[in-house]
Amino acid sequence: MTTMLTRTTAGLLPTTGNPAKIAVHRLFGQLDASRRAFSVSHRRLVAGNDKKNKPPTDQDALAKSISGLQRTVNGPDPNSPLANAPRSYGKKTTEFTPTPLARPIGLNYRPEAGQNSGIDTRSLKQRRDDFVDYDKHLIRRRYLTSQVAKPYFRDWRNLQFHKGKTFLSPPRIFKSDLSLYFPNLHGRTLAKTPEAAAADTTPVLEGRASVVALFSGRWAEKQVSTFVSPEANPALHQVLKASGGKAQLVKINVEEAWLRFWLLRLFTGSLRRTLGKENWGKYFIVHKGISDEIRESIGLLNSKVGYTYLVDHDCRIRWAGSGDAEPGEPEGLVKGLGRLLEDMKQDGVGANYTMRPVAMKPTEEKK
Repeated sequence: MTTMLTRTTAGLLPTTGNPAKIAVHRLFGQLDASRRAFSVSHRRLVAGNDKKNKPPTDQDALAKSISGLQRTVNGPDPNSPLANAPRSYGKKTTEFTPTPLARPIGLNYRPEAGQNSGIDTRSLKQRRDDFVDYDKHLIRRRYLTSQVAKPYFRDWRNLQFHKGKTFLSPPRIFKSDLSLYFPNLHGRTLAKTPEAAAADTTPVLEGRASVVALFSGRWAEKQVSTFVSPEANPALHQVLKASGGKAQLVKINVEEAWLRFWLLRLFTGSLRRTLGKENWGKYFIVHKGISDEIRESIGLLNSKVGYTYLVDHDCRIRWAGSGDAEPGEPEGLVKGLGRLLEDMKQDGVGANYTMRPVAMKPTEEKK
């Protein structure tokens, strides 16, 4: 039996014979043609960029549009108060002694509900534009290279330095006009309401003085307990109880691994029984959305370590602690919380309080 062939843009394709074979040949021919077309368009794209002399040399300015990648691509900020702290990437640390925070940590723009949800909200046109942007490909390539080169056990090895303690708490709380913001984190709470499946931390923190315990895993949870548990710091819970609802304890459990995240969800019933119904809406389970930029900004440099923050009614970080509590740190947390309650009373902060837009995210001037 003779098979007739015809020449198309996809090559020589059969026109007679078994219909199934003809369909398979046509499918592979179309895929091959698409591959060649993509290769040609990619070469043209590269050639077009070569004609523009070279890609931009100011990679930091370009990375502003990809803020989630900037910190890992460019490394730690040398002006950061935690510039010398051990990290899960970069140069290996051989010796480190934590020092008190000398300057505020946090984001320089006000958090809002819906931020850092980990959901890609770009339109198809925006995704297409980003896909064919050669400069963004370079940034993305550098980011992926740094992620592949990141040592898997670096965070575990960094626990040898004072059990992972990244910094010591400041001797007193930071001034409100100099403090930076705690980011909005998106996850789910233990509350049995429809809104609990997609909850944000900012509405919970706004208008109250909050002690935020952020941890991932049992080891980190034990560390934050040295700051906030009734056994380790009974004075803290006395202040929380006497505040009349103006102060609160918020716990954020970060589980980025899918398996551990679903296992944690299976045991939400036992968590509810442990915490009590009044605290269900203040226990967050966060799976994604914590970028490297956020980790660098708030000092969350080791995923195996627990961190404790004192956040005021404007969602500013006024005090912070890491790892196991050192002598004097739990007392400093209680004093700082009492100071925040006094400031709230002087400012007349009520139930319907909204944040004051003091520090805003800088915007580029339109050309």
